[in-house]
Amino acid sequence: MGWFGGKDWNVIAIIFEKRDMYRVNGNRSKGSDATKARDGAKAHPRTIFWAVFDQKRAFVEGEPGPGAHLIPDAVVQRIKRELPTNSTVTQILGMLEKGETATVAKPLAWTGYPKAETFGTGESA
Repeated sequence: MGWFGGKDWNVIAIIFEKRDMYRVNGNRSKGSDATKARDGAKAHPRTIFWAVFDQKRAFVEGEPGPGAHLIPDAVVQRIKRELPTNSTVTQILGMLEKGETATVAKPLAWTGYPKAETFGTGESA
């Protein structure tokens, strides 16, 4: 309906799983449930970045979460910049917007994962 300007949000959370794999959680909620979903994404200890979109895919709000310290700041900034156009995120937003599901989670397909640290060449002295 939305006649009275009620919230109908798609909440996206990028969750740290391991150094080279993050998960995208999506949740479509309305009214006070939308606020609860957003607050849950904001508070999750492994949330790298969370964002709220309306049903026309307009960005409402978002910022780094408590798990942002688990990865380099440059990677967090890249996620923030690329989030609206990332193929996994757009796929999830499309599913939520069509009402196919109220919640969905997928691994983040992305080329921006931090490189593995190397400690020496592995040769003996």
